[in-house]
Amino acid sequence: MHTALTFRRAEACDVDAITALIQAAYSPYIARIGKPPAPMLDDYRQVLDEAEVHVAVDGVEIVGVVVMVQQGEQMLLANVAVLPACKGQGIGKALMQLCESRSRQVGCRAVRLYTHERMTDNIEIYRGLGYVETHRAQEQGFARVFMSKTL
Repeated sequence: MHTALTFRRAEACDVDAITALIQAAYSPYIARIGKPPAPMLDDYRQVLDEAEVHVAVDGVEIVGVVVMVQQGEQMLLANVAVLPACKGQGIGKALMQLCESRSRQVGCRAVRLYTHERMTDNIEIYRGLGYVETHRAQEQGFARVFMSKTL
């Protein structure tokens, strides 16, 4: 991982950078699933108001983002994304660990997430980090795989 990498809460001034990162990270999946993935449709100004959002910053550039929503004793990992040019550097794993540590801090017993069933590479990454598939369902027009990890 890059030595200058830092993590912080996202701020309103980060919205454009976060939106651009999400577009870059998810656009390769459009062909695979036949439409833009759900995170590409979100308004990140609204997301910042409704969720806990953290960014990974390399120098001054935002290179990763994680979006979490506490739901009782579970944390929903709503989104984790890394700038395509920065993949393979451990940034996504570090963001996942940040989500798990924040979840513990606020008293959550588990982290839940979902991904599209055709994003098989992501499913394997999550399995490798200890997440287990709980079910599959159609939701908002997407074929989703739901996963959970007990903390």
